[in-house]
Amino acid sequence: MIIQPVILAGGSGTRLWPLSRELYPKQLLPLVGENTMLQETVNRLDGLSSELLDPLVICNEEHRFLVAEQVRQMGKQCASIILEPIGRNTAPALTLAALAAKEAGTDPVLFVMPADHVIQNTPAFHKATQQAAQLANEGGLVTFGIVAAGPETGYGYIKRGQLLDSSNSYQVDSFVEKPDLKTAEGYIASGDYYWNSGMFMMKSSVWLEEIAKYRTDILNACEKAWQAGSHDQDFYRVDKNAFESCPSDSIDYAVMEKATGKDTKTRVAVVPLDADWSDVGAWSSLWEVSAQDKEGNVIKGDVYTHNTTDTLLYAGHRFLATVGIKDLIVIETADAVMVAHKDHAQDVKAIVDKLKAEDREERKLHRCVYRPWGSYEGIDKGARFQVKRIVVNPGAQLSLQMHHHRAEHWIIVSGTARITRDDDVFMLSENESTYIPIGAKHRLENPGTIPLEMIEVQSGSYLGEDDIVRFEDVYGRAEQDK
Repeated sequence: MIIQPVILAGGSGTRLWPLSRELYPKQLLPLVGENTMLQETVNRLDGLSSELLDPLVICNEEHRFLVAEQVRQMGKQCASIILEPIGRNTAPALTLAALAAKEAGTDPVLFVMPADHVIQNTPAFHKATQQAAQLANEGGLVTFGIVAAGPETGYGYIKRGQLLDSSNSYQVDSFVEKPDLKTAEGYIASGDYYWNSGMFMMKSSVWLEEIAKYRTDILNACEKAWQAGSHDQDFYRVDKNAFESCPSDSIDYAVMEKATGKDTKTRVAVVPLDADWSDVGAWSSLWEVSAQDKEGNVIKGDVYTHNTTDTLLYAGHRFLATVGIKDLIVIETADAVMVAHKDHAQDVKAIVDKLKAEDREERKLHRCVYRPWGSYEGIDKGARFQVKRIVVNPGAQLSLQMHHHRAEHWIIVSGTARITRDDDVFMLSENESTYIPIGAKHRLENPGTIPLEMIEVQSGSYLGEDDIVRFEDVYGRAEQDK
């Protein structure tokens, strides 16, 4: 039995703002431990099966270099990284994965995992996965039901039906929407309900048969997007126009709920999972799964407390002090501070909605923005100028480019830079500087073995990142900054 992990790395994690941003979402952040949530998802597969393929990752086009780099840092590789030009939920994403397997001429068991889950009991996870894989290999549509720790109103539920022949797995009776508290308490008291994990297993051919049965429109759109797609370095880019026409729907709604209870050969099954699972859907969830001190506080960064209990405190850039508070969430980043009561953690999304309505940058980017060649961070900004700290990785280079409305002054802080400015190519070292006039073709490269750090001062009538014309780019970027 061949298992193909499918890691769903889309999503924006708006309830974890201001740490999670549209262009740097929670699955790419180290929220629990030193590794990012994506890296932990990949690591979780180690030792699962001798016939386990390299993971296939599906992510937003904007995140492609971050995803590739995070997997590379682990010394691992992906079977493929499929790029979505726009989010269309989990059913189209899984359909693309199944089409990729079909094109490869295989019919593996697809193991669908969101990249933003925490699972702390890996042996229990492996045991449940092997059990689910057997059911999936026999033609079943299998989901994982989380053994509920309490009456949670933020999750959907799965009601189990009759016990199947295989040990400790059940036919699915029904999928249930997020309940109110009283209803959730009844679910827990009955013992027949699990939290809906959003993880699934099924053979690729079975998924394609089921999506064709219930959502032909999704299948047709995905097939067109896949067939008109193209390879771009380590990525597969589906056709934008075709994929934008695809309806948005989840795996649950598109197929699992419709197939449940039907008199068909396809069996919809649930395997209980008791492995200290969380989807970290809000700051309160992160507080619950993180190590707490004797006062019940979770503290990250430079933080002092006095008479503070049961609180999550995150200081990313500045010293943070609290006095006489309880049950709060305080998150500090370079450009934003968010304070909320734990009982209202789900409402953080409302702030992001307001930022989006006003088109504010704080919803999309941190001050430090990562690029395939390194990073840049905004330091200061005025009416006709802005200052950035730029770090270029060893051996990396920016695109050959030109600006219509701004000039740039470059000051080397550390490392060595190779500069292209129109027809001139020259080297700069520490404490040396140069000037890039408006309209000059230019490129910045790091030929050295240590990171190149420099300060860039931009001046001009328009300083937007879209004032850029690219002539050459080793990363194949179409609309990326820098």
